[in-house]
Amino acid sequence: MVIMLPKSVGAPLRSMVEKLLSLERLTRPVHPDTEAALERRWQELPDHVKTPAQLLGRRTGGCEGTHGVFPRCNLACTPCYHSRDANKVRIDGTHTLGEVDRQMAFLRKRRGPGQHAQLIGGEVTLLGPDDHGAALAAMERHGRKPMSMSHGDFDYSYLKRLALDETGRRRFKRLSFAGHFDSTMYGRRGIERVDNERDLNPYRKRFCEMFEKLRREHGVDYYLAHNMTVTPSNVDDIPALIRDCRHMGFRMFSFQPAASVGNEKRWKEDYRALTSDAVWSRIEEGAGTRLPHRAIQIGDTRCNRTVWGAYVGDRWIPAVDDRLPRDLEARDAFFSLAGGMDFGTPRPLLAVKLLRAATRRPRTMVPIVRWVLRLGRRAGFIEMMRHGVRPMTFVMHSFMDAADVGPAWEMLKRGETSDDPRIRETQERLSACAYEMAQPGSNELVPACVQHSVLDPRENLALHKLLPLAGRPQRRADA
Repeated sequence: MVIMLPKSVGAPLRSMVEKLLSLERLTRPVHPDTEAALERRWQELPDHVKTPAQLLGRRTGGCEGTHGVFPRCNLACTPCYHSRDANKVRIDGTHTLGEVDRQMAFLRKRRGPGQHAQLIGGEVTLLGPDDHGAALAAMERHGRKPMSMSHGDFDYSYLKRLALDETGRRRFKRLSFAGHFDSTMYGRRGIERVDNERDLNPYRKRFCEMFEKLRREHGVDYYLAHNMTVTPSNVDDIPALIRDCRHMGFRMFSFQPAASVGNEKRWKEDYRALTSDAVWSRIEEGAGTRLPHRAIQIGDTRCNRTVWGAYVGDRWIPAVDDRLPRDLEARDAFFSLAGGMDFGTPRPLLAVKLLRAATRRPRTMVPIVRWVLRLGRRAGFIEMMRHGVRPMTFVMHSFMDAADVGPAWEMLKRGETSDDPRIRETQERLSACAYEMAQPGSNELVPACVQHSVLDPRENLALHKLLPLAGRPQRRADA
């Protein structure tokens, strides 16, 4: 809404009105650009995913990721989603910063502010800490909530230099990292190869301890996720991994069943032998309880399963139980009340936004308050006081084979639906993708599976010509 003041209005009154209007915009529950982007996202979704549990188009536009910004990595994984030319591309900070800025500007325009975006490519810590920090700062300038995706094989000196500028002042109040640790990876310092997931636990612990030290010494908060590629060879290690690592400092365990994508020379097993239910059952075994993934939906359930909850001592408590109608009623009330509200907003401002939202929809507060009380009883008030509450999200992302994604994407672009059930399923999943990447040149957002299966090979080939390696391969950029 635009209010035009008469020219006769004096400067002091005009200034006061403009300040009030600015305050009104600042305290709106949802930014108007985000609100419009969510509405578009909901309209674009295929009907089969428009369920009451769906977050896309209601709570979020989906996750975002960079591409072509630093494809090179210094570990070898089997499998690896990168094309064979990725490691022929030189790490170049100027290129990275230019591409990050371009892609984030496009995402801000299409999706509004307050969205989660991954700084992802090859290994992010091959960037110098100053370039890495500048990339994160650029993402924040464009209204993104950045997370650095790393294999975790870097030193505290690098992390400290990333978090602090040359004068020792904090660049960031908080850093978000996803550390990828699993037995399919080769070349980690101190343990070139591993026989099982437990062998990597000291390295997982060291990773978490670096961030805790940074918070203790310099006041930089952190959010840590744990990523693991799942294959027939390591799927049975999942329960012990969760039990061993749940107290280390991770806030999310994310599991990715392997797919035949990227460099085919690194495909070592029949990845289709793993089913989503088989992997999820191992995750539930590690959590020690049923994980109610039907309570919330992000995109297509064949791609993503997500549960929100928390540990109270060694017990994991679900935030929403999909078997309890009252929990589902509270979920629906929360979506109605908060919608696309950015809960990363400073707390005083967030309180005002919530108050405005509650005055608009006061009836939503009753099921939400009842849910809070029910959740407290579920966790146990005495147990919470004794052990504390540690939020923990469990996620499974099931990617698709390149052989299916290529033809499915081409047919989607032509507006065609495949008669082949497998390709048609792939089309349905791509249409509801929850993880997209920006292609400003073609003015489109593309699913990550399309980026890695179809676009990455040609992009990395072009980058190899633009940024050829010179001299010996890079190891790392520890400062």
